[in-house]
Amino acid sequence: MVLDFTPKTFDEIPPEKRPSFAEALVPVAGMILFLAVGMIYLELDPQIPLLWGIVLAGLMGRYYFKYTWDDLIGGVGESILMGLQAVLILFVIYMVIASWIDAGTIPAIMYYGLEFLSPKIFLPFTLVLAAVVSFAIGSSWTTAGTLGVAMIGIGSGLGIPAPMTAGAVLSGAYTGDKNSPLSDTTNLAAAVTNTDLMDHIRGMRPGTMVAFAISLVLFVVLGLNASGAIPVDRVSDIQQAIASSYVISPIAFLPLVITFALALYGFPALPSLGAGIFAGVGVSVTLQGRGFAAAWEAVQYGTAPETGLELTNELLQSGGLDGSVWVVTIVVAALSLGGILQETGVLAAVAYNVGQAVESVAGLTAGTAVGTFAMNVLAAEQYMAIVVPGMTLGNLYDEYGLESRNLSRAVEASGTTTAAFVPWSSGGVYMASALGVPVVQYAPYYFFGILSPLVLLFMGVTGWKMYYQEPEAESVTGTQ
Repeated sequence: MVLDFTPKTFDEIPPEKRPSFAEALVPVAGMILFLAVGMIYLELDPQIPLLWGIVLAGLMGRYYFKYTWDDLIGGVGESILMGLQAVLILFVIYMVIASWIDAGTIPAIMYYGLEFLSPKIFLPFTLVLAAVVSFAIGSSWTTAGTLGVAMIGIGSGLGIPAPMTAGAVLSGAYTGDKNSPLSDTTNLAAAVTNTDLMDHIRGMRPGTMVAFAISLVLFVVLGLNASGAIPVDRVSDIQQAIASSYVISPIAFLPLVITFALALYGFPALPSLGAGIFAGVGVSVTLQGRGFAAAWEAVQYGTAPETGLELTNELLQSGGLDGSVWVVTIVVAALSLGGILQETGVLAAVAYNVGQAVESVAGLTAGTAVGTFAMNVLAAEQYMAIVVPGMTLGNLYDEYGLESRNLSRAVEASGTTTAAFVPWSSGGVYMASALGVPVVQYAPYYFFGILSPLVLLFMGVTGWKMYYQEPEAESVTGTQ
């Protein structure tokens, strides 16, 4: 991830246009009200309430804060540019899922997974596997959109509720992502706080491991309680349904091997996933006997197999490129709103006032966590949630004598990991759509996302693993 622009800090905003905290809260409160009324009371999709929020923020920006329309449109453009990678990955991952289903890759993973996994070990196994894969390739999104989709299918076959499986996938994926030097968010958090990358990773590791260990214990307990008796012949019925529609062979794993090999070699997510699409089409044609045009139609329009078993049909149904449009419109609308809030100084005002309210190291840590999560809610983009607090609060950490890795750790522990909790953010939209589980359903089981900021707060309160700057050596003058 390359930072293409520097967001405004509170001090950089001209005094006559600088929002007070109360003024900044007006468009924020309006957005929250619109989303609550629109989605809960009127049962609308998020796009329309977000449109209302854009209108309110735009009118305030133009006529109250006195920005020109060009300024506001420029802010929208910068925000969308920052979130462009997320939008493109959404398009690509929908095509990957469709091509891998059509190629038999995901059906083969489900078939063999049902053969070797048991309900009792499934959830902790998923957690650990997702963490290892995400650490290796440096991408929680790629892990969730490929391995995660297959694990949802296996879990359903074993009688594990999909929200629990999604929680295990996300907990593992974000654990690995935070500790990987290949991760874009990890590199971004280090860059915007002027922290050495490895110092940042070492600073995150203690809290991350505590949150991961507690998550593992919880998933072990959850697996033991959730793994009731599987209906007789259920697993064999699913396997037979899969085998009746797909050629099950180790060759079907080729798209997955190619994608992960490229990611391990250092290729970014987009070209790695793009190669996975072409590999999926190739395997679909050569192994499954699809026509060339038919294989690409599956990438465009999705899959709807008729396996003879309704559960299997539902698990292997996908939307393809066309199915991504509804999701992408949410992300673009949310990014547009975030761009206006950034351009008008609302985000900077929120971050500044949160920072000014702290009076201790514990308060500073808590304020960073709250401010970072607020950026996820307001800007709908985890990159912005890292960048704005990371660039705004650095001086406060210096005033308390804290090393910059305390700040880089805080913005990632409470920014990267919590993006998946916000239904209209790029992280929440992506995870919900890729895994096929709404945010409100998987949120209670996304243990790592809950624990990561809580462990961060514990560190701030107790002082455990808080890193202080070494005092500068005083110059010695005079006689020895």
